[in-house]
Amino acid sequence: MSMPTSDLRPTRRISLMRKFFDSEASGGIILMGVTIIALVIANSPLADAYFGLLKTYVFGLSVLHWINDALMAVFFLLVGLEIKREMLDGQLSTWPRRILPGVAALGGMVVPALVYLAITWDEPHLRQGWAIPAATDIAFALGVLAILGSRVPTSLKIFLTALAILDDLGAIIIIALFYTSDLSVAMLGAAGICLLVLIAFNRFNVTALLPYLAVGAVLWFFVLKSGIHATLAGVALALTIPLHAKPKETRAEDAPLHRLEHALHSPVAFGIIPIFGLANAGVSLSGLSLDAILSPLPLGIAMGLFIGKQIGVYGFTHAVIHFGLADVPAGATRTQCYGVALLCGIGFTMSLFIGALAFPGQPELGDATKIGVLMGSMLSAIAGFLLLSIAPREIPLKPSRPAAYN
Repeated sequence: MSMPTSDLRPTRRISLMRKFFDSEASGGIILMGVTIIALVIANSPLADAYFGLLKTYVFGLSVLHWINDALMAVFFLLVGLEIKREMLDGQLSTWPRRILPGVAALGGMVVPALVYLAITWDEPHLRQGWAIPAATDIAFALGVLAILGSRVPTSLKIFLTALAILDDLGAIIIIALFYTSDLSVAMLGAAGICLLVLIAFNRFNVTALLPYLAVGAVLWFFVLKSGIHATLAGVALALTIPLHAKPKETRAEDAPLHRLEHALHSPVAFGIIPIFGLANAGVSLSGLSLDAILSPLPLGIAMGLFIGKQIGVYGFTHAVIHFGLADVPAGATRTQCYGVALLCGIGFTMSLFIGALAFPGQPELGDATKIGVLMGSMLSAIAGFLLLSIAPREIPLKPSRPAAYN
């Protein structure tokens, strides 16, 4: 996804992208710290209080469920807003800009799933976890890039962001299709009515956010009771938020989507995601043995993230560039591209989330999932960081000559 200066039209777009990098990268660094804290607490005398708090019920749901079903619905709302904006009015608004990150995201979902299935094939009850290593954690990955600073060209940061956004879209589709329980027709019907009301708001040019958020909260409740995972209500709500301000002469920044996205970035990056990490990354390592680490579930997840992601992302990217279907990210070397492919193996947030959906009510499999996600993500983060820290920058690949990528 080559990004010449002439393509970066309004100053507003550059400013929004920089703000996105800053918030996501800072949030990723905080997420790293929270992960360590969760592991320390889970293996300390505070462990019983930690796990006991997560199991405490409040208004009919455990604290863990409130975090994973309610707070994460807000996270998915933000994801949905970002997907809509980028697809209609951003870095993914044209097919030429979608090709490279789109194909890379596809490879980064398919190959890790195949690696996971190859390792767990003899354990049929584990196959439902195939999507766990198919996700990329944009906050964590950009946090690593933030530490590297100017050693990584901005074009690769944009490429990674676009890839992760499309990866999130794939994860949303996977959750909707493969991780649903018994459906309640009545609750689905009520959720459908809420969605129609939201669409009507959009059609009648309602630009106040309060009506959308109020109906969205009701939508979340009905989706929670319908059997479809409640977080998808956040995505559905996002798709109905108007992208453009009315009347047209109003500044683009005043559009409902931009206002809501701006309002949610910091709370999600510095609040919701760290809380999710603190609640879900904690796993007891007592009695952990090499045999347990190398058992099919954690090994399949770890290898899917570490091996499958780099092969899928880099392999598919290389193929698209080699056949002249897309340009190399401006100013990036082959080694830097490979380093970013390694960072895509940081699954963390979405991988842990899908893992909880894949093995509900199975604590042993849940712990094994966390170990696999942590191993694969940390291997990918360390390898990507080390490679990008020593990667040569003086000989950039030229977009005009894709063959130079060989």
